[in-house]
Amino acid sequence: MNMKTLLKAGVLGLALSLPAVSAVQAETLRIMTGGATAPLAVPMNRAVVVESDQPFAELSIANPGIADISTLSDRSIYVLGKAPGRTTLTILGPDGALLANVDVQVTPDVAEFKERLGQILPGENIEVRTANDGIVLSGTVSSIQKLDRALDLARRYAPDRVSNLMVVGGTQQVMLKVRFAEVSRSVSKGLGGRLGGTLSGTDGSITFSAGGSGLTSPSSVLSGSAVIGDLTLNVLLEALESKGLVRTLAEPNLTTLSGQEATFLAGGEYPVPVAQDADTISVEFKPFGVELNFTPRVVDGDIINLSVEAAVSSIDPTVSVPVGDGIAIQGFRRRDTSTTVELRDGESFAIAGLLQDDFRNTASQLPWLGDVPVLGALFRSADYQRNQSELVIIITAHLVSPTRGEALALPTDRVRPPSEADLFLRGEVAGGPGRARGAVAEVARQDFNGSYGYVME
Repeated sequence: MNMKTLLKAGVLGLALSLPAVSAVQAETLRIMTGGATAPLAVPMNRAVVVESDQPFAELSIANPGIADISTLSDRSIYVLGKAPGRTTLTILGPDGALLANVDVQVTPDVAEFKERLGQILPGENIEVRTANDGIVLSGTVSSIQKLDRALDLARRYAPDRVSNLMVVGGTQQVMLKVRFAEVSRSVSKGLGGRLGGTLSGTDGSITFSAGGSGLTSPSSVLSGSAVIGDLTLNVLLEALESKGLVRTLAEPNLTTLSGQEATFLAGGEYPVPVAQDADTISVEFKPFGVELNFTPRVVDGDIINLSVEAAVSSIDPTVSVPVGDGIAIQGFRRRDTSTTVELRDGESFAIAGLLQDDFRNTASQLPWLGDVPVLGALFRSADYQRNQSELVIIITAHLVSPTRGEALALPTDRVRPPSEADLFLRGEVAGGPGRARGAVAEVARQDFNGSYGYVME
């Protein structure tokens, strides 16, 4: 074996023994006289063989960090992709003349990436392409979670060079059915007594009074009087007991796209004066009532990641802050909560335990006289008040899709202005359902008796 053959065999063995080179058979690009037949695309960590139709004497690569070259013969060149990028391979003949400038583009190894993508996300319709020195993903995936997995895997092969053209298929609209239920209970009891009298004499009279109920009307009063000679005694016992119950209910239904925020407010806005420069006052409006903000995210199939902010607020007339010029700002009572949960289509969760319990017990009496057994009750007054409020929020999430308009009915579909005959002869304040059909006619045939409200499924 001569020296030339031994050198060729050594170079070939060295090239084939490189650990970074894949075992996949190398591609071949043939160079004709005057230039290459096409740009040379080299996958990273893979090899391409370049063949020339005439012998060459010298090779050079513009950026050795992108591609590495070695000669297999005087007509064959071994090109190994090292890092994504573009560079130029220059080939010179024996006389120093330029044979060709080959445009070498090293791209990420999408073959291995496609294989790994099929193993991790089987059944997903994802197309993989290379663009410049990056990866382009397109196609349709079934969920945002799988989209994120595909992007995370692509970034391992082409960090900071991944273009996402994928779209998420399936149902990506979420409807939230929320029920706000609040019950406020109040109990107030009071008992007070008062003793008074008049002592008359030849030189005049003396009137005295002790104790006091301090109760507000309306109340139950028991009174009596007695005359003993010139002394007239008046006894008054006053009792008060009141109970109150307030029920608040709101059932909003909101629909929004995955990843988009939806808001709801059932209440109003209270004007709040705000001091400005130059002794002027502007007005800002503060919302109150039942508030709901939520952001859904469909992460995988029918699994919904849900961030919810809910609040119930009202104006508190017992608290006010004077700001001058006869202006007073009312206080607000507010209870809010925020949480993030994960649930499936049709599942519900409850936010409970928002319980408020206010207790006040006041007793007052005249010194010493209020401690006298039995009769001491005439010189004492007691006031007992207790307020309880409990708020429960139940939330149900649904994946929904649009429907045809003919299948939807409005609350106004059941009400039609009456004709003169309906109003004057029959005494009807609403006409019949008319010619409505389907769901609209079904709603229109319902009367005004029974349960109230309106629900759109």
